[in-house]
Amino acid sequence: MDIEDAWARVPGEAARWLHELDPDHCYSGFEPPRRPDAAWLLHAMYSWEEGLVTTTHDDVHQSVTAAGLAEPADPAAETPGDVGDLLEGAIVTGTGLGRSGDPGAGWRRLRWRELARGFGEPVVPEGELPGSRCLRQAHPAGSWSAAIQPPAEGCLDREGWYRLIGVLLRHSPSGASTRCLAYYCPLVTADWDDETVLAGRLGDAAGLYDHPAMTSCPSDLWAEDRSWVVYCDWDLWGTKVVGPTTLIEAVLDDPDLESLRLPWTR
Repeated sequence: MDIEDAWARVPGEAARWLHELDPDHCYSGFEPPRRPDAAWLLHAMYSWEEGLVTTTHDDVHQSVTAAGLAEPADPAAETPGDVGDLLEGAIVTGTGLGRSGDPGAGWRRLRWRELARGFGEPVVPEGELPGSRCLRQAHPAGSWSAAIQPPAEGCLDREGWYRLIGVLLRHSPSGASTRCLAYYCPLVTADWDDETVLAGRLGDAAGLYDHPAMTSCPSDLWAEDRSWVVYCDWDLWGTKVVGPTTLIEAVLDDPDLESLRLPWTR
């Protein structure tokens, strides 16, 4: 079934309960508190198999720009005060926004724990969320080594999304028939007037990753009975799963999902 047929839009009121749980969500997604437990999935990163290099993503960008090989600027961005001016001289970090996945041959999965252990720093510093303040020694000036594909911001990686849906299927009594709702924040939809909520089956949730009208997985995905919620903030490198401890333990125990509890979070 076509994903747009499998997931129908429903009134935005369906997400009101999440807004009540997180009234200060700032348009990037609703963070639910533990219900009663929670874990954070760390978005996948990859490293070049032949080893790291000191050349950064920004170095590559500067070289390409100097050689005249960069994409031409958008004429609309040449107006003073436009976003184009704000980005001029900005550091290219290498961090993607939205969908991501295994880059293919020549690359290997690089675990957050592996990188943190090498630098002698915590995976996620106490009091922080998975994001740009993590693993700072790997990108001290802002830009990552060009031999690393860092975690994407705002969206769980493709392989992680598929794996997570599999875990949810095994821990939902109705399995594939579980009725679910998916919310997309305005930073994904650019719709600042109406909440975008879709309704469908958990068995069709894997396909949401490539919904043609979206650039990301849902900001929030939840079972209709609210027994579990998946939260992916547009500004973070991690995805939160809340629900029964049996579900959270299954997420933490899955060898293909890198996850951890962050006791200082809601």
